[in-house]
Amino acid sequence: MVLWVFGYGSLVWNPGFEYDEKIIGFIKDYRRVFDLACIDHRGTPELPARICTLEKKEESICWGIAYCVRGPQKEKLAMQYLERRECEYDQKTLVSFYNEEDSLNPVLTGVIVFTSTADKANKYYLGPAPVEDMARQIATAHGPFGNNRDYLLLLEKAMSDIGHEDDYVIVLANEVRKELGMVNVAPKDKNLVAPAKLQHSTHVVKSLAKNLLRTFLLPSWCWVAVFLLVYELGQGMIEVANDLTERVEL
Repeated sequence: MVLWVFGYGSLVWNPGFEYDEKIIGFIKDYRRVFDLACIDHRGTPELPARICTLEKKEESICWGIAYCVRGPQKEKLAMQYLERRECEYDQKTLVSFYNEEDSLNPVLTGVIVFTSTADKANKYYLGPAPVEDMARQIATAHGPFGNNRDYLLLLEKAMSDIGHEDDYVIVLANEVRKELGMVNVAPKDKNLVAPAKLQHSTHVVKSLAKNLLRTFLLPSWCWVAVFLLVYELGQGMIEVANDLTERVEL
């Protein structure tokens, strides 16, 4: 028996289990959305993170990676690991998996994908929200395994690395950058939100403040050395100025 698992979120860049093969491809009639809460990895019960799940939508496709695990013991260990890690997902769905070479006929069937019930009965289901609200939540949430924004930005990079960027992820990531005051770099020709240059200016202010503090904390003998250095430089500048004046008068 062979186990195939489809990864569309953090599994794309960090599967975390031993596998024998992976294939880049997509599943049909699903799209990636950030409607699920995470309260134990990248968020807390007080401030849950937003992580992606799948939403059924006809004629949509969702790119990701299918991982193959061969051998009863390896399959058992992989599933035990995934069920602990993907505890927010209350469903395991079987899907057909396609690749770029043949978008009509699946290369794999019976591939497991972890999904969630889109219902308030599911305690982890947050539902949709305006992109600005989601960005604000993602920008501030963090938990024992890191912050929420890294999850999103790493997913954005991972999808770019496999050659299949997700427009929804890009828009959300850029809104998070805007929320954090980070400078955006436009991938290809996509229209992004106006970049904020706060990141650079903040860095400069912090650097100046740090250097000024260090200056005030100098011991007295350093102040004497600084005074002498400034005096010598001043005298040198006066001599240069006098020399230039004499040349002009000549």
